[in-house]
Amino acid sequence: MNTADTAQNEGSSGFAKSGELESKAAELELRNVSKRYDGQREPAIGDLSLTVPAGEVCVLVGPSGSGKTTAMRLINRMISISSGDILLGGRSVLQRDARELRREIGYVIQQTGLFPHQTVGENIATVPGLLGWPKQRIAARVHELIELIGLDPEMAGRYPAQLSGGQRQRVGVARALAADPPLMLMDEPFGAIDPINRSRLQDEFLALQRTVKKTIVFVTHDIDEAIKMGDRIAILRDGGRLAQYDTPREILIHPADEFVARFVGADRGIKRLSLTAVGELKLAAPGDGAEAGGASVPARASVKDALSVILTAGGEAVSVIDTDGRVLGTLTLGVIEQMLAEETAQAAHEAASGVRHADGATAGAAVTRAPEAAA
Repeated sequence: MNTADTAQNEGSSGFAKSGELESKAAELELRNVSKRYDGQREPAIGDLSLTVPAGEVCVLVGPSGSGKTTAMRLINRMISISSGDILLGGRSVLQRDARELRREIGYVIQQTGLFPHQTVGENIATVPGLLGWPKQRIAARVHELIELIGLDPEMAGRYPAQLSGGQRQRVGVARALAADPPLMLMDEPFGAIDPINRSRLQDEFLALQRTVKKTIVFVTHDIDEAIKMGDRIAILRDGGRLAQYDTPREILIHPADEFVARFVGADRGIKRLSLTAVGELKLAAPGDGAEAGGASVPARASVKDALSVILTAGGEAVSVIDTDGRVLGTLTLGVIEQMLAEETAQAAHEAASGVRHADGATAGAAVTRAPEAAA
């Protein structure tokens, strides 16, 4: 995809946010998975174990050479496993015919991979056609998905070259969803999109995921994207060894070791602000000595975005409004500081009281650590 055309106006709508589709999702489990290439001393993937619950997004992130894309390609058997097993819905993928397996797994890549000689509708219909769906059912599914991704129905007859970069990426997602797969693999799907449309597509895809509720493995090199997109994040070291597998909040508050802390960044306190919506905070009531200036933010905005507005306004408090424009309260720097202080105090209390397990996991958290992280 050429980035030159990705800044085109994507239109007023993106992935649809309404309507419910019957959807299926399956738990994915990697059990002691390893991959060694002939002639290489070190494995590309080393003893990787993790479980992705059905309907959740797992983001694989790590430095170059950590095996993120290799792990993804092992899942759909594009490359063979050296040892271990991968289970989808409780059944080993090694027991499946590889071609049939791939038709049941949606796959989205950075450059979309659309067939240039086929229309949008024909691209979306690819897998249902291979599965032998009746033409009427295929046509209905294509129409449903075009509506779901927020494109006009007439675009079904266009060719990929006639679309903007963001529109092509939406079509790539629709094609991956066409046969209602229980699992989707997404390899840096927004990596070639310009920053403005990339953020928008991320938001739209998260809204779409709330509708389709797929099990998703998402590869990125961007820790900020991982924090935004993932229900869980798997941070990999060189050689595909797992450093930490946990929720974004736990990784930011309780990095497993120095490697994870450095990878997440020294600004992880600021990154934590992206995980909380302004409407979740204890806002100051108007008239309590925290009068807002002219700026306002929606209650659904992240605290990180709201902080940016406050700083742009010279540190003045901002009004927090609901979807109808009613003022819910006032957000100040003091409110944000209090939120961070409470989280820090809670983390310190957990560490002091032994709430965290010996491997570093908070009680009740779904987490996996590499052996060296637990030492």
